[in-house]
Amino acid sequence: MERLIFLGPPGAGKGTQAVKVAEHFGIAHISTGDMLRAEMRGGTALGMAAKSYIDKGELVPDNVLIAMVRERVQAADCANGFLLDGFPRTTAQADALASFSEIDRVINIEVPFELLLARICGRRMCAACGKAYHTSTHESELCSCGETLYQRDDDRAETVSRRLRAYETNTAPLIDYYSACGLLETVRGDQGIAKVAEDIFAALNG
Repeated sequence: MERLIFLGPPGAGKGTQAVKVAEHFGIAHISTGDMLRAEMRGGTALGMAAKSYIDKGELVPDNVLIAMVRERVQAADCANGFLLDGFPRTTAQADALASFSEIDRVINIEVPFELLLARICGRRMCAACGKAYHTSTHESELCSCGETLYQRDDDRAETVSRRLRAYETNTAPLIDYYSACGLLETVRGDQGIAKVAEDIFAALNG
């Protein structure tokens, strides 16, 4: 069984790498960001509550995320393990997670601030199908499904800066937290996608 956590600031590429790792080990990829965005698209009470925080570049309250993750890791597809992407984000959330699940290893993806800003501010989304693009590789304003792409409010420069500051304040201490537990491995995220994946698998297999 593999019960993994991916740490790293917004734009570090956690989601891209998490998909590869989850497929390799045959475990569930649990992205709290994707779960919350699905709630927001559905206009649920949880989604609207979360949106009020996310649009301001603030973290969604612990009690909301903890309850959501506690229920999710008990699902049938987590029987062989899971990979948490976007949770925990605070040491309080890490303590709560430890109360209902063991964790085997934690991967921390490091990326310089300037590169994070360029990565995030260049993202564009499709409201119809949820597909994501980046302006550096996709010049068209249209999705492959024909709908117009848009920039999420939390991907705008001012909000991104606030998100990165919130990460440094709230989430970066998790590096020390999991390092003290002997679970942490750090890889450089400012390399090509294939090289980052190679380093992650080397860390996990080591």
